[in-house]
Amino acid sequence: MRHFTLLLLLFTTVLSYAQTGSVKGKLTDKEYNNEPLAFANVLIKGTTKGTTSDFDGLYELADLDAGTYTLIFSFVGYETQEIEITIIAGEVKELNVVMGASAASLDEVVITTTTKRESETALLLEQKNAVAIKQSIGAQELSRKGVSDAAGAVAKISGISKQEGSNSVYVRGLGDRYLNSTMNGLSLPSNDVNKKNIDLNLFSSDVIENVGVSKAYSARFYGDFSAGNIDITSKEYTGQGFFDVALGASVNSRAVGKTFLRNEGPGYVGDYARYNHNPFAVILSHGVDPIEAETPAINMGISLSGGKSFTFKDDSRLSLFVTASFDNSFSYREGLVADYTAGYNKLFPETEQYDYSTTSTAMATALYRINSDHKLKLSSLAINSSSDQVGFYGTGGNGILYDFSDEPSGYFQSNLQFNQDIVLVNQLIGEHKFDDKIAVEWGIGHNRVFAHEPDRKRFSLLGYDNLLDTDPNTVPSFDQNNNFNNQRYFQNIEDEELNSRLSLSYKPTETVKLIIGYDGKTRERHFDNIRYGYKNINTSTFGINSITNFNSIFNLQNFLDGVYQTHVFNPIDPINGVTQTNFPGNLENTYKGVQDIYAGYVSAEINLSEKWLVIPGVRVENFNQRIEYDAINLRPNDPGFSESSENFILPSLNVKYAITDDQNLRFAVSKTVSVPEFKEIAPFVYEGISYRIGGNQDLLGTRTGVNLTDKSYSDIYNLDLKYEWFISKSEVLSVGVFAKQINDPINLVLAADATGTQRYFRTGEKAEILGAEIELRKNLILNEDEDAILSSGFNFTYMHTEQDLYNSIEGSYGTSFNRDTDELEGASPIIVNADLSFKPTISENFKPAANLVFNYSSDRIFSLGSGDVGNVIEKAVPTLDFILKNKLGEKTEINFSAKNLLDPKVEMIRENTGDGDVLLSSFQRGITIGLQFKYNF
Repeated sequence: MRHFTLLLLLFTTVLSYAQTGSVKGKLTDKEYNNEPLAFANVLIKGTTKGTTSDFDGLYELADLDAGTYTLIFSFVGYETQEIEITIIAGEVKELNVVMGASAASLDEVVITTTTKRESETALLLEQKNAVAIKQSIGAQELSRKGVSDAAGAVAKISGISKQEGSNSVYVRGLGDRYLNSTMNGLSLPSNDVNKKNIDLNLFSSDVIENVGVSKAYSARFYGDFSAGNIDITSKEYTGQGFFDVALGASVNSRAVGKTFLRNEGPGYVGDYARYNHNPFAVILSHGVDPIEAETPAINMGISLSGGKSFTFKDDSRLSLFVTASFDNSFSYREGLVADYTAGYNKLFPETEQYDYSTTSTAMATALYRINSDHKLKLSSLAINSSSDQVGFYGTGGNGILYDFSDEPSGYFQSNLQFNQDIVLVNQLIGEHKFDDKIAVEWGIGHNRVFAHEPDRKRFSLLGYDNLLDTDPNTVPSFDQNNNFNNQRYFQNIEDEELNSRLSLSYKPTETVKLIIGYDGKTRERHFDNIRYGYKNINTSTFGINSITNFNSIFNLQNFLDGVYQTHVFNPIDPINGVTQTNFPGNLENTYKGVQDIYAGYVSAEINLSEKWLVIPGVRVENFNQRIEYDAINLRPNDPGFSESSENFILPSLNVKYAITDDQNLRFAVSKTVSVPEFKEIAPFVYEGISYRIGGNQDLLGTRTGVNLTDKSYSDIYNLDLKYEWFISKSEVLSVGVFAKQINDPINLVLAADATGTQRYFRTGEKAEILGAEIELRKNLILNEDEDAILSSGFNFTYMHTEQDLYNSIEGSYGTSFNRDTDELEGASPIIVNADLSFKPTISENFKPAANLVFNYSSDRIFSLGSGDVGNVIEKAVPTLDFILKNKLGEKTEINFSAKNLLDPKVEMIRENTGDGDVLLSSFQRGITIGLQFKYNF
């Protein structure tokens, strides 16, 4: 009887199964090259039964009784589709659906089709499906963490740190010279003579859809790839129309309440109107004193953005997106600044530094979708950034100039400078699919950069303590030991670049995809500077009564009366007796740099099975670089130029193994190169208050000398291994290890000269990097809809670096080392990023989100010491920010932020000196409290 019952039960089950069927399929995104559409809803009409598509756009409804059903496919901002389907018992029906954006979205549901590429969930999907190791952070996460620019964005990604108080970004311990930056896959220019890459602080979150960092090399990247490629995807829009306004204000705890000082000449929005004037005319016509800022030290920000789509016949559509923003900030620093090489050169125990900075951004994007297979995108971006600095060094009267004494001598310096950078980026990009097998992508770009430092004013006093006492008979004097200790300085940089990319992909079978591509760019830079010194300053009649009243001395009448004289390095016409005194002059330093790169590559994506994806590739690149320079203090036999022409063959291999549907194992190996930048080659020296940094023409071309390898580039070998587990649509655990070997590395080193100048040298035969990364994003508390109420993110990187060092280096410049090995410049052994997010739903119209964000990077080398002089070290800096987003209904946001809550000291030291570790600089940035109001029309 028991056996009979068992057989009956089995028969009933089989019969029941035979009477049901199922439907499954794949949802794809018509707006995004028919990529999988994840997390769309699939519902049986008239019932509560349904499902959602997974990471790969796949869905399945099983155990459906035989019959006819209407399936509803929906995704926010997309056209809902109702499709009737007949289920036959025992059969699996396949139904694939292409989803497109809705042309009649409800006004209150303003969603861009690219929201998927802004959201954390979608970017995790992109990371999961990527053919190479890549991590991205999107606009949604930037907003949640209160990140205002691209530099802050990439610093939230594992293995990446940002130099505090500057725009320098380090990926796996490798800094500016080892990185590339692009926008929409096309190269970006640098806005700074001392940098290879553009300042990522200039890219406000208003123009960013997402920022991706590719840490593993593949053939589509330029060969000058060592640490990674940072790509900014500009925002675009597809929808019925929207208009946003955001207003914000904040105060810095150390700047608020100060009588803020600025330079005379620059405008409130970071403009300057004297570029067409001869510098000598500016000196005679305009004063040198700072002025009080016209507003209190309150940071202000405004941004406007809007978009609109127009649909035409044959399903073509034009979508426009425009954004413009302005932000300013006031910062104030107090602390110590020292210039120390083999011993102290200067020491300022007390300093004051005022900094007023602005960023104005405007971007327009036109996206024309001819049809689902052809798309054009035109982007134009304009950025104007400025920094207006007023610095007083030795304000307590205890400054020391060690040329005169080892005791406090009242040495004082003031430095007033304005920097303006204008960046123009124009791009046209096309994407075309001709059938399921052939696709073409192309892009052309034109970049211009105008970087100016007009009219820097620097003055040096002896006996400044006499100005602070009560004795009217004791007065300070100008330090006139050098004709340029008191000076006006003017510097200009102009960059122009044309770049292009083209790739053709062909799928001969379902398992093989072949890619052939071309990249090319030509770049040209022009640099010049001139300075005028003040000499023979007679203060017997016009005494120094205030450090903010030098105009009473340096004015046109006193110049005509001979109270002071001007001095220029290159007289304008020495043949006809024109001297260096009281005349305009020729440029002091100039250089012209030209760089041409042309490359072709071949790669393939080979699916060996459902689990194995192999991507081999090889890139052939022709590299040409030449720099022509005319700089002061060159050796008599210096030819005045340096050049190199190289051909690189760069193989790469990326392998992805899908352990399960949610787990990947990735492996990557490649050879890349690193080539020197213009600023590393040009022998021009930039002088700050406490440092001097110059280039080294020996880095490019073949020059004879001890330990010069006649190499104009560095060979780099890269190895990566990474495990990824996508726990859910918003959770991930990844663990990775990596290794790099850099042959003939370049480091910033203290040169062997009397001035304490730091220059770039090839310091040894090789450098090695070994590291490990771990990242975890985890939901801690979920609501009934499986959305996170409390979630956390954490990533940790550990790196061990070691490079060998030559005993001595000779050439145009020399240096030496008293050790055989050292750590690599710029590498923090430990990097930590963490965040905690709390997003409760208080009511339908009130959905706050509170975020606590923490960053830490351990000590790292800023520049190598030479001889018995130790390295310059940037000390570890932890930061903690709190951001509160308050969404009130569908149209209004009121947001609060408190940044740099720990307010740590930002310090640099010179280590292992005869006096122990010497403090070179120390200051605190202050806590910034801000409030923002945002409204959507």
